[in-house]
Amino acid sequence: MAQTMVGAVLPGNSTVELREFPVPAPGTRQVLLEMKASTICGSDIRAIYKEHLGKGAEAYQNVICGHEPAGQVINLGPGVRRFREGDRVLLYHISGCGLCHDCRIGYPIGCTGPTRAAYGWQRDGGNAQFCLAEEADCLLMPDSMSYIDGASIACGFGTCYEAVRRIGVSGDDIALIVGLGPMGLASLMLARARGATTLIGVDISAERVELAHRLGLADLVIPADEAALERIRDATDGQGCEVAIDCSGSAAGRALAIRGARRWGRIAFVGEGGSVSFEPSPDLIHDQKVIHGSWVTSLGNMEDLVERMPRWEMHPDAICTHRFPLEEAAEAYRTMAEGKSGKVAIVFGD
Repeated sequence: MAQTMVGAVLPGNSTVELREFPVPAPGTRQVLLEMKASTICGSDIRAIYKEHLGKGAEAYQNVICGHEPAGQVINLGPGVRRFREGDRVLLYHISGCGLCHDCRIGYPIGCTGPTRAAYGWQRDGGNAQFCLAEEADCLLMPDSMSYIDGASIACGFGTCYEAVRRIGVSGDDIALIVGLGPMGLASLMLARARGATTLIGVDISAERVELAHRLGLADLVIPADEAALERIRDATDGQGCEVAIDCSGSAAGRALAIRGARRWGRIAFVGEGGSVSFEPSPDLIHDQKVIHGSWVTSLGNMEDLVERMPRWEMHPDAICTHRFPLEEAAEAYRTMAEGKSGKVAIVFGD
């Protein structure tokens, strides 16, 4: 095996740097992955690529970027029990302490221990030829799942699955998805799989409205203009939607999700950043609505999602509109930052 590898780093000025790194050796209960796919998340763009805005859990430590990795196990450290060389895995992208309350209930995303480190943020991530991972963070992928499928689940689809579960999407529901970037497209797919009878999507980008039309993921796709709420009401006999998920992270998008939900509606916010303003009495209290904040998912729920994907015949790579080799990582991030694409992936090998 080579002694060095190429990895991508984000300086924080809307550029990507490729640097040479030593190939790591796995320690106790660690595995070395040969990377196969690493998808780009909107959080990378918002908090790292443009500026180093993140603090705490989002503080970027100038490591190899990429927190949505999938690859193949090629080397085992001492004490590895669950995985073998040749296994195809994706990574739950936060490595928790394993001892705090959130870790013990399966949510390392909320880890409060001092050793918490997210791949691509505080420890080296997936945008390199190899990635060192904790065995506990790996999830086995079925053969029917592509590496882009797996990488997309590692954060994006996992996050949306948590939101869909949190608000209990079922066959009783019309679902409203605000923001049709990769998270919104994932939410449409998952809401359909969970039984939603009608799917309504909204976005401000003409390109993403067209993409949602082309992929056929929604029953109705609405431009995010001043008539959007009226069109949602018209499509639901004046009632609004039983469930709504905001993936836009914008003030207008969040307000639309709240007002587009019907009485007793359940709403999830997953889009990060920004703010929102609404009138509590008419918009929320008097209509008995509930808003859930939903951040990533649990290891157990992500493992359940991986198991259910083949059953649903769902392939997240269907929303991957752009694929780039590592050498073109700068173009991959630029494409994602434009806000007009579906999922963007960095792929390794054939």
